[in-house]
Amino acid sequence: MGLRGVNRVMIAVHDMDKAKQLYSDMLGATFVDADWTGAPFGINVSIAWDAGIELCAPMPGREKDSAVSPFLAQRGEGVMNVFFGVDDADVALARASSLGFGCVNALDYAQEEIDQHLGGRFSRYQEFTLNSSERCGFAMTLARIDDKPGT
Repeated sequence: MGLRGVNRVMIAVHDMDKAKQLYSDMLGATFVDADWTGAPFGINVSIAWDAGIELCAPMPGREKDSAVSPFLAQRGEGVMNVFFGVDDADVALARASSLGFGCVNALDYAQEEIDQHLGGRFSRYQEFTLNSSERCGFAMTLARIDDKPGT
């Protein structure tokens, strides 16, 4: 499957601005807003690729019904998802599926979407989020994210 290690962790937060400030001050992380990925789920998203952190918070007015709201209500702020980098996401998903893990969300961005939303930073961006929370205590995402040469 070609495991690359941890790509990033997703941290659920109540207040995006405060969380970005905290991790910027503490680590020197540089965040890029990626709300377009979270809008269908009622969440704001901001990613610090340099620090391996993705923050997610309920969109204003969606504090009770966003995709992150149940996690925040039950556990409070904290690590919600770990993204594992892999060489071949399809093979990694097949392996996870053989162990009883199902895919609950899949992303496979075309180069046009990568260029538009991710600043052309990558040549490949594919993710499979697994239903691993019950068995592992957090969600797992298998991510094939290839840097674009020269970036």
